Amino acid sequence: MIVTRSNRTADRAVIVGLASGAVGRAEAERRLDELAGLVRAAGATVAWRLVQERPHPDPATLIGAGKVQTLRALCDELGADLVVVDNELSPAQLRNLDKSLERKVVDRTQLILDIFAGRARTREGKLQVELAQLKYLLPRLVGSSAALSRLGGGIGTRGPGETKLETDRRRIRDRVRSLTEGIAAVKRRRGQLRDRRRQGPRPSVALVGYTNAGKTTLFNRLAKASGVASDALFVTLDPLIREVRLSDTASILLSDTVGFIDRLPHTLVAAFRATLEEVAEADLLLHVVDASSADVDRQIAAVHTVLDEVSAGHVPAIVVLNKCDAAAFDDLARLRARYPSAPVISGLNGDGIDELVDTISARLGLDAARVRLSLANDEAGQAVLSRLYRHARVLSQDHDGDRLAIEADVPRRYLSQLAPLLAGDARG
Repeated sequence: MIVTRSNRTADRAVIVGLASGAVGRAEAERRLDELAGLVRAAGATVAWRLVQERPHPDPATLIGAGKVQTLRALCDELGADLVVVDNELSPAQLRNLDKSLERKVVDRTQLILDIFAGRARTREGKLQVELAQLKYLLPRLVGSSAALSRLGGGIGTRGPGETKLETDRRRIRDRVRSLTEGIAAVKRRRGQLRDRRRQGPRPSVALVGYTNAGKTTLFNRLAKASGVASDALFVTLDPLIREVRLSDTASILLSDTVGFIDRLPHTLVAAFRATLEEVAEADLLLHVVDASSADVDRQIAAVHTVLDEVSAGHVPAIVVLNKCDAAAFDDLARLRARYPSAPVISGLNGDGIDELVDTISARLGLDAARVRLSLANDEAGQAVLSRLYRHARVLSQDHDGDRLAIEADVPRRYLSQLAPLLAGDARG
């Protein structure tokens, strides 16, 4: 399995961006801000940042030969042992930069994969990250196919052997197949679990949003849980699912998911598809937005892009404006005008949580209606009554001959199931 280096604190990185084509200088600088956060999340420090402006990317080195020499001298002067490039490098560009700079070079995709590898805790998460890493690595293997080496002498070993490169490729392809089969098994198990949950009374709600939008903090507050939450990127990789009781009569299954990011590597989206199906199969999404971010519009657009990629664009969603305690007044006013029905909350201190709970309840039909039911006083009637006590609030229960007269506050979500038993009109 691919693993990350354990001694990350020694890494001093120079981060490199490219201003070219539609990406102007300001956008390149903004992207480097995010890249710096990723570098820190990987455990390294940013020693310097460099932006190259050119009409087109250099096909050999991305940033051009002259800038490569400047970059090498800069790394020598700063004692930097790592160069992180914001763009995804082609195999040839990666080889050329490694050779010219004589130090470790990684691109944005590899950096994100490295962070994921260090954060995955469950077997499922590790399988998914390893698959993404191997798919990234396969086309970047370097070596020569000339001078085929013999495997050895004797019967059964004659004929052309395999170079180390070809052996590596074959072993990686075999491992990719094994991982793909393992993840397919995960997908089947998740599907079975989802089917069982769907047969239950609780709707599923998934938290989605840009990385570091505050999803886990909100999850902990709603679920009274203790998931790890911090300002670092990609703290949550393995999804958590908890029952959350919204009222005496209403509860949901709430899931916390991996944070999304702009230009999320396709290998990761593909590898995490089994996990992200939890999002696609949810009854409702809570799109948690960091209202204090200077890039909030871009982050919202990036989340929509990933939701479309995992076939979750059709799932009903509530925009939740989080971190209102840290947002500038004018920025928050603009977002409120754009999303007038969005709850404005602080997952950190609890502001607006009651409004959010009411919005979820109303959207899912969990708000209660008072109904009167007439049940047969037999085994079938007692089974219905038992379900009512579990999922509604029974106000009164009277015997009327061989019938039971029940008055209860029932979530509107279940009224259609009870329609044949209603003794009178439901009152909201």
